[in-house]
Amino acid sequence: MPAVLDHLLVPARDRRAAAERLAAILDVPWSAQAAMGPFSAVYVSDDLTLDFDEVAAGAVPLQHVAFRVSDAEFDALLARLQALGIAWRSTPGGPDDFQVNPHGGGRIVYWREPDGHAWEALTRSYARRP
Repeated sequence: MPAVLDHLLVPARDRRAAAERLAAILDVPWSAQAAMGPFSAVYVSDDLTLDFDEVAAGAVPLQHVAFRVSDAEFDALLARLQALGIAWRSTPGGPDDFQVNPHGGGRIVYWREPDGHAWEALTRSYARRP
């Protein structure tokens, strides 16, 4: 069996607020307290949990996480970003341009969260083996 990513720690200044916000954007369940450890969990899928871990002080190490979604899920996610007043962009590090990137025949958007992490939603993976 190939390895499957099960969970990932995401540093945050306010773990509960960060988890709740991402869960609202992805429209997935979350918990203020994870089953193990001092984390707030976002249940991205049956296979993946993001555990938000609160950092004590100083800079939060930035991460980039990409979520592959269906076209219908992409449309719904974009609508939630709009409804929540969250800016998005078509490039990983560019300005918020409220555009969708059509790279590789799919659709991609990026958005930042308050701690500076870069989130990405895409309909067609550009990271898979040819």
